[in-house]
Amino acid sequence: MTPILVAEQVSKSFGKHAALHDVSLEIPENCIYGLLGPNGAGKTTLIRIINQITYPDSGRVFFNGASLAPEHIAMIGYLPEERGLYKSMKVGEQALYLAQLKGLSKNEARKRLKYWFERLEIEGWWDKKIQELSKGMAQKVQFIVTVLHQPKLLIFDEPFSGFDPINANKIKEEILELKKAGTSIIFSTHRMESVEELCEYIALIHKSQKVLDGKLSDIKKAHKNNVFKVGLQLNGHGDGLLKELQERFQILESIFDPLEKQLDFTLRLPSEDTSEALTHLTSLANINRFEETIPSANDIFIQTIKAKGE
Repeated sequence: MTPILVAEQVSKSFGKHAALHDVSLEIPENCIYGLLGPNGAGKTTLIRIINQITYPDSGRVFFNGASLAPEHIAMIGYLPEERGLYKSMKVGEQALYLAQLKGLSKNEARKRLKYWFERLEIEGWWDKKIQELSKGMAQKVQFIVTVLHQPKLLIFDEPFSGFDPINANKIKEEILELKKAGTSIIFSTHRMESVEELCEYIALIHKSQKVLDGKLSDIKKAHKNNVFKVGLQLNGHGDGLLKELQERFQILESIFDPLEKQLDFTLRLPSEDTSEALTHLTSLANINRFEETIPSANDIFIQTIKAKGE
């Protein structure tokens, strides 16, 4: 897949503090790319470099095949975690002003704003001041002015902050629609459930360095640890059988339902060859569940950070 953005060995320091050290990334076109890491890892510094708010001390950044340059700013939309709307301005007046800063004519901006205000059901907010809006309502306005100029690359930093579950789901659907329309998206968040739902690729930055990156499905497969959830339907009591299983397998946890005569347990196998274990389990009882547990993005995040000494 062709990259929309490439960072090559990017480093940035502020005084004696290294915010980024030798970070290289490739953001594929038309994908949602999760940029993850603990607070202070260097994510925001990298985002600011992409937006040309600050510049790297060393390394290079390429956008759409060319060295990152001022003209590329018009092709990028950035929704920062700390919102930047003028509280005393009216919603419509401010949205028009910001749209024109992105190169849209007043007429084109009005047409696009009408579309988005209707889409996000905020038609009646045009003459309200930002200070009159709740945090979630202001978030909708900020989201609109971020996407209005139809950039090739969108950068969302904690885009669901301040939203109730209904509106968070609405924004999630809009992000997926933008991706479907061909937009490339960098998605920075601490909400791992959102990463699972949205991201095809991820990179994990820790203490200014990239420690993990790639396709999320491939990373999850690489972090499998041969742990399986098993369910057995028994003919008799489960205590004796569980003791036998504990002597043969590494049982991590178990629960027995005497009414249903159901024994559920989690086991770790020494290798990926499950045939021997299945044969033995089948000889003991009827198997109604045998599935491998794939680590979640949250599991991988925590394991990787712990392995790096956090």
